Amino acid sequence: MYRNLQAFIADLERAGELVRVRQPVSCELEITEIADRLVKAGGPALLFERVEGREFPVFIGGFGTAERAARALGVKSLDELAQRVERLLQLEPGRGGLKAALGLLPKLRELRGFFPKRVRGGPVQEVVWRGEEVDLFRLPILKCWPLDGGPYITLPLVITKDPENGELNLGMYRMQVLDRRSTAMHWQLHKVGRRHYDKAKKLGRRLEVAVALGGDPILTYAATAPLPPIPGVSEFNLAGFLRGAPVELTRGVTVDLPVPAEAEFVLEGYVDPAEDLVVEGPFGDHTGFYTLEDFYPRFHITAITHRRRAVYPATIVGRPPMEDAYLIEASERLFLPAARLILPEIQDYHMPPAGVAHNWVNVAIHKSYPGQAYKVAQGMLGLGQMMFAKVLVVLDAGAPLKGAAALEAALAQALPGRDTLLTRGPIDVLDHSSRAMGYGGKLIIDGTRKLPEEGGPVPFTPRAHSSLPALPGVRQRQLPGLWMVTLEKTRPHQAREVAERLLAAPESAGIRLLLLTDADTALEFDEVMWAVLNNIDPERDAWVMPGAEGPVLVLDGTRKLPEEGFTRGWPPKIVMAPEVVQRVNQRWASLGLPPLPPKELVEA
Repeated sequence: MYRNLQAFIADLERAGELVRVRQPVSCELEITEIADRLVKAGGPALLFERVEGREFPVFIGGFGTAERAARALGVKSLDELAQRVERLLQLEPGRGGLKAALGLLPKLRELRGFFPKRVRGGPVQEVVWRGEEVDLFRLPILKCWPLDGGPYITLPLVITKDPENGELNLGMYRMQVLDRRSTAMHWQLHKVGRRHYDKAKKLGRRLEVAVALGGDPILTYAATAPLPPIPGVSEFNLAGFLRGAPVELTRGVTVDLPVPAEAEFVLEGYVDPAEDLVVEGPFGDHTGFYTLEDFYPRFHITAITHRRRAVYPATIVGRPPMEDAYLIEASERLFLPAARLILPEIQDYHMPPAGVAHNWVNVAIHKSYPGQAYKVAQGMLGLGQMMFAKVLVVLDAGAPLKGAAALEAALAQALPGRDTLLTRGPIDVLDHSSRAMGYGGKLIIDGTRKLPEEGGPVPFTPRAHSSLPALPGVRQRQLPGLWMVTLEKTRPHQAREVAERLLAAPESAGIRLLLLTDADTALEFDEVMWAVLNNIDPERDAWVMPGAEGPVLVLDGTRKLPEEGFTRGWPPKIVMAPEVVQRVNQRWASLGLPPLPPKELVEA
């Protein structure tokens, strides 16, 4: 564990995992462009010591590789998280007496630190700004992407208390800076912070809020974790369990809320549910697309406290892979044992980065009876935030769960139509392609071996043809069993027409999945999967069509037009401004950054 963020930074520097940038850099787009290149290259974390027009340095990239994320969480590999929880959950029914009591002692050691420790004051309150001193523009808050509605706080640890029962919540919700002393608070429909807000509104009272920045990086992770609703247990307890030592909390200076004593900054204030909501967005989101403008509460800041030599922590989200991929992987590992308690046939599961968490989930099971794949998939849809999953692929235990190999293994067993199932349910409100905001279709692919009751196996040899049929405006590539296609979409229902023409060709032999998306997508597997999964509502966009050797599952991942019955706004993909790309290309070597090839300009 680390006592605070600066201890983590010092450890990264000793390990050669940190680069200090001593030249002045802008927090408007420039830091994003540098950090984006390095996270995609598996590069080091960054400490920007001089940020133009701001008073504090910026630390970014602390979770930027799986190895660095593991270091941040105090383990050698993220798999150790599952092992720790498994030890805690090992129950032995029927044992009693002294022997059973002694058997609990190792578990009690695992729980040391579970309960937070209350302290007086702390480093985070060494400096206090009140009244006119409060000025968010003194902080190096990033404007991440060109079309963002303004600067955003991207690693906030938002603390609220349930107005009815006093339960604490520590969540991470992006915060758009509106002016010197207020931000928007992006409390989405399904989030606990939103529930606290709704209760305060019903009671006709303000909701106190504290926002911590920094502290032990375990605390930052805990704010992102999909913690199940357990009375009396908050993310502070989860962080203490992972640290093996209590999180030290002190009382805010203007709010009756506990705040991490070892944080770098704390913003204190309130949200008034009686006020009108404010326009928030656009924001270049973790989906790799912008989320469009919407209405959210305003957070009023009554005080800012900070360390004397505070460091501002930040992250960026956008086209995968990004830092959040490794936070998601940590949650995968941490909550795998709990998923097995409810669905014991699960061997493992994985949410590939191309699926930006909820869009794509692969799960491997020990199968013993017909229909078990659907039982597990639908059971997973009932597990907390897994309810947002859009495409679930179920495979046999031991099958690969990562990359194209996972899909190829599933396609070898899944006959489209017979072994695919469409359903509906809650969808992440950030999903732009669903039939309605927060509600849409889901696809289950049963890629397990088929028992006689399920129709038995259907012989299939996956193929990839080197020569493919030429169509105007269409680029294409095949992997075994899989056909990737991009097209210049100019009219409604064009994707279906292209699919029909391609599948009528002999080159559809050995293909069970056809992916179509827009022409601005590179013909690389992860890129195509990312675009398609973002752009489909499976109920509308998943079709089973005849191919040369049997049925083919077609996913239409092209943008949807009003003429196709789609009435919601369709957001652009995130692309950095060309002038920023060029400026960073020119400055790269002088900033002391690791050598990377210059980035090519892409027009937005």
